[in-house]
Amino acid sequence: MRWLLRLVGLVIVVALVAVVSLFMLPGDRVARIAAEQISNATGRKVTMTGDTTVSFYPVLGVSTGAVTVANADWSDAGPMLKADSLKIGVEPTALFGGDIRITGLEAVKPQILLERAANGRVNWELGVEGVAPSGQAGDGQPARSERLSLTLDRALITDAVLSYVDHGTGERIDMVDMDFDLRWPDYDGAATLEASLSPAGQAVAISGQLEKVGNFIAGGVSDVRADVSAPGGKLSFVGRAGMQPQIGGRLSADLESTARFLAALGVSGVDIPRGFGRATTLETDLTLTEEMRLSLRDAGITLDNNSLTGAADIYLGGAKPRVNAHLRAGALDFSALAASSGGGGGGGGAGAAGGGNVPTDGWSKAPIDASALALADAEVALVADSVNLGDFKLGKTRSLMTLDRSRAVFELRELQAYGGLITGEFVMNNRSGLSVGGKIKAGGIDMKTFLTDAVDISRFSTTGDAEVSFLGVGQSLHAIMNSLSGNGAIKTARGVISGIDLDRLMRSGDLSGGTTVFDSLSASFTMNKGNLFNTDLLLSLPLARARGEGRIGLGARDIDYLFTPTLLEGEDRKGLAIPVRIRGPWANPRITPDLEKAIDLNLKAEKEKLEQKVREERKKLEEKAQKEINRTVEKELGVTVEEGQSLEDAFQKKLEEEAAKGLLKLFE
Repeated sequence: MRWLLRLVGLVIVVALVAVVSLFMLPGDRVARIAAEQISNATGRKVTMTGDTTVSFYPVLGVSTGAVTVANADWSDAGPMLKADSLKIGVEPTALFGGDIRITGLEAVKPQILLERAANGRVNWELGVEGVAPSGQAGDGQPARSERLSLTLDRALITDAVLSYVDHGTGERIDMVDMDFDLRWPDYDGAATLEASLSPAGQAVAISGQLEKVGNFIAGGVSDVRADVSAPGGKLSFVGRAGMQPQIGGRLSADLESTARFLAALGVSGVDIPRGFGRATTLETDLTLTEEMRLSLRDAGITLDNNSLTGAADIYLGGAKPRVNAHLRAGALDFSALAASSGGGGGGGGAGAAGGGNVPTDGWSKAPIDASALALADAEVALVADSVNLGDFKLGKTRSLMTLDRSRAVFELRELQAYGGLITGEFVMNNRSGLSVGGKIKAGGIDMKTFLTDAVDISRFSTTGDAEVSFLGVGQSLHAIMNSLSGNGAIKTARGVISGIDLDRLMRSGDLSGGTTVFDSLSASFTMNKGNLFNTDLLLSLPLARARGEGRIGLGARDIDYLFTPTLLEGEDRKGLAIPVRIRGPWANPRITPDLEKAIDLNLKAEKEKLEQKVREERKKLEEKAQKEINRTVEKELGVTVEEGQSLEDAFQKKLEEEAAKGLLKLFE
């Protein structure tokens, strides 16, 4: 019992000594211990100024004035961190020596400066003298006496300002009103982070967990989880990461409004057409290497109602990203492109036999923002089962898009559309103003469905081959369509023209509907300033032939065309031609016979015969009048007009004869 009482007394004495020592501990001593501990942990000089106070309950701690953490020795931009005040809590074992365990760290209004030098060095790489750069001992294994011993039960940072400066590219990013809550109770254990940022005035929440902090600091790889939530959606990553950097894992995105999410991150003014990701979901395996190569594998992305799978490599180490991707899709719906470029809604006037998407009040004059072409260089291969572009419906598509310095080239390797095959290339160039152009070949195209979708004309039914080379310039669809230039040709097989019966037209002049069956059609054309000109259209029918020439306004969406069918030999009215003038807007052109032209064509022979008869009658009258004159002259003047001799010649001869007789009389 005596030994038990002595033992209890010893414990009481020790406790009394500890309490007395605690109350007698100066504040600057606690501050100095904390500053030294942080300096040892980071390799950067830590300075604490101003009044320092010590608290004893509920935790042992110190509250300081202004605090600074030195920058890297190669930087001349001032401290890497400075704060108005700092509160630090430590375990009571600090009184008796050993490692200092920081149980709480709170910084008020800190300003954090992160820098990347032109040669690639970064100022957030922290090291300790005498410790291997990885944080390991010389034999590659962590040494307890050498490794960093800093741990944080909780670090709280409020009203922070974070600045990032890249001296290589000149880029600077500043973020204000940032809050951080970091918990790292065990050096070799997990650390969790809760943060709130406002890059563009809207709160962005970040949370995450690093499983093995000690191993991560030592240069190893640790499991990691991160979540980013902002107005419009969220991102999540689960995988592994290292400080080199090395990242690998699964990335998920669920953005109900991509534009709002990007705006919250500071990318404002993004107008995404429906079908291109107004709402976006993403699942992909992600890998980021030290060379800043970002690889996406087993990727699945949904852009509104469009789903794609594939893989991509994105190189982030250059002046701008470079993308190489292969994508596979089922049915893609980009019909919103037509709605956004229509300038006033779908067409279809009284004369339209099919429902096209051509607007009736002009092409859109809304500016086209093609600045996105400058954001990256890329090579993207796409294979899709079908593509709906609104005005055009495409089947199986194999294409390669190459983007280089704001110039995108879409190589159409295989494009099944309207029952045929389309190949060629389409180009968008925004290097010095926007221009679009291309060279396209099409074979076996269903002309009825194509022309219905393209220009709202559904009266022409056949299959055909075509080729076109074109170029348009302008910052709006209206400007591009009114500047189109180029050339092309078309050739079709047997087909039908609905709405007009050429046979009935030529026989009776009746234009009241019907159909015309033809054997073939061919034409070439040129384009200039938004107008298509053709002079050699040839349409072969079973009993007739038709030719055409005129203008089609691609910019004005009107037509002025003369179509002239002619009956072939063997008909009752051999060679009869009835020219038809097609004039007016695409949606409702007027089709009328050109009577003046018809008279010129069909009565040409009769007109020539009549003119010849008039000439003959006139000649007879002239000859008869001349004879009457000759007889009068002969009678009155005694002049004889011989056969083939004119009156003037006969009169001259008579004068000469009379003059000769007068001279002879002078010599008699």
